[in-house]
Amino acid sequence: MGRRLSWGRYPARPQTADAVAWPDDLPRLFVGQPPASTLAYGCGRSYGDSCLAESDHVIAMRGLDRVIEADWKSGVIRAQAGLTLSDVIDVALRRGWFPPVTPGTKFVTLGGAIANDVHGKNHHVQGTFGQHVLEFTLQRSDGRVLTCSRNENPDLFAATIGGLGLTGIILAVTLQLRPVHSGLIAQRSIRFGNLREFFELSQEYDAAHEYTVAWVDCLASGSRLGRGHYIMGDHSARGPRRPAAPGRISMPIDPPFSLINQLSLRCFNSLYYHRQRKQDEKRVVGYDPFFYPLDKLLNWNRMYGRRGFQQYQCVIPQANAEPAIAEILKRISASGMGSFLAVLKQCGPVQSPGLMSFPLHGASLALDFAQREPAISRLFAALDEVVHEAGGRLYPAKDAHMSAAHFRAAYPAWQQVEALRDPALMSQFWKRVAL
Repeated sequence: MGRRLSWGRYPARPQTADAVAWPDDLPRLFVGQPPASTLAYGCGRSYGDSCLAESDHVIAMRGLDRVIEADWKSGVIRAQAGLTLSDVIDVALRRGWFPPVTPGTKFVTLGGAIANDVHGKNHHVQGTFGQHVLEFTLQRSDGRVLTCSRNENPDLFAATIGGLGLTGIILAVTLQLRPVHSGLIAQRSIRFGNLREFFELSQEYDAAHEYTVAWVDCLASGSRLGRGHYIMGDHSARGPRRPAAPGRISMPIDPPFSLINQLSLRCFNSLYYHRQRKQDEKRVVGYDPFFYPLDKLLNWNRMYGRRGFQQYQCVIPQANAEPAIAEILKRISASGMGSFLAVLKQCGPVQSPGLMSFPLHGASLALDFAQREPAISRLFAALDEVVHEAGGRLYPAKDAHMSAAHFRAAYPAWQQVEALRDPALMSQFWKRVAL
C-alpha cells in the first residue's frame, strides 16, 4: 500500500495504491472489480488528474518492469508495461538502439507512454509513441486478456493509444526501437529575437533535423515577444553507447510557498536567454541533457510549493498557429505569471493510430504555472478562449481544468473511447470532461 499524487500535485487528491509485481497479482485487484473504480498508475508523471482514479484507488504498475524478450537484430523489444523509458535505454543503448519517440522525461512507463500517446522533439519526423507500438496485451475486468494490434482487436488498439488508461490495464508492450550509433546528440542552437523569427527558423530547419524544439521567454513583450533559443539535434554518428548516470541531486524539501515567482522568473529568463554567447552555437551533448534536462533534479516539482502547479499545454493548427501563439504569449506576459521552462515546437502531419492523440499539424506550447487562485483560473480561461477560437486543443495528460465543452469539441472521438471503456476504470479527468 502507498499514497500517490499526480506530478503537478494538483488537484490534491492522494491515491491509495495497491502494487502488483506479477501479472497474476492483477486479477485480485481488478477482475470482478466492484462499482468503486480503479486505474492503472505508472510513474505518476501526468501533471493533472488523468492519472487519478475517481475512487482515489489506483493499481501501481511499476513492479511489472521486466523485459520479456528482445531481438537486437531488428530492434523489437517486448516488455511488461511497468518498464520505464529509462530502463529501455539502459538495456538497449549498448546494443545500438534507442526509443523511437521520447517525451521530456525518461521516467514514464511503457503503459503510460501508450495511454497518453506521448510525443517528443521529433514528432514532425516520427509521429507519436503509438506509431511505433506493434502490439500490446490488455487485461479487461471481465477476465479477458486480449492481444491488440492494427490487425487484432484494432478498435481497442486505437482506443487504448491515447485513451488515458480507460480501456483496460496494459500488461505487456511490443515496441519497435530505432537504431543509433552512439548516445550523443549533435546539437545546434540559434538565439532568436521574437516569435516571427521562430517560425522562420522552423520553416528553414525542421525538415533537415530529426529533433527540433525551442525555449521561449514567456515574460518578454513588445518587439521581443516570444524570443528564445531554437534547438536542433540529430543522433551523432560517433561516440560511446553508454547509458547516462542517474541523477543524484534532489529537491529535498516541500517549501510552504512556490520558489517560482515573478522576480525569480524574470531573472532566470533574462539570464537563460543571454547564456548563449554566440547567436549560433554547435556542440555535441549527451542524450540526457538534450532530452531530459529536468530529470537530473529529482523531485523538481517540489519547487512550486505545497499547493503544486498546473501545466498548460496546447496545440494550434498550422493555419492559425502564429497569431494564436502570439496572443497566448501576450496574455501570459501581461499576467506576470509564467514558466522558467516554456517549450514551443512544431508538430508534424503524421497521423497517430490513436483515437485521442493530442498532437496535430501545428505549433505546441507548454508552460508551468504555480497554483495560485484566483489568478490561474482567470489566466487559463483567457488562454482557453484563444485556443478554442483557433481550433486548437489542450493535452489531457497535462490538464487539470479543461471544460467538458472544450474537450468534446477538441476530441470528437471521445464517444468511441467511452463505448470501449472498461466499466471498472474511471479517472477524475474522465468524470470531469466526459460524463
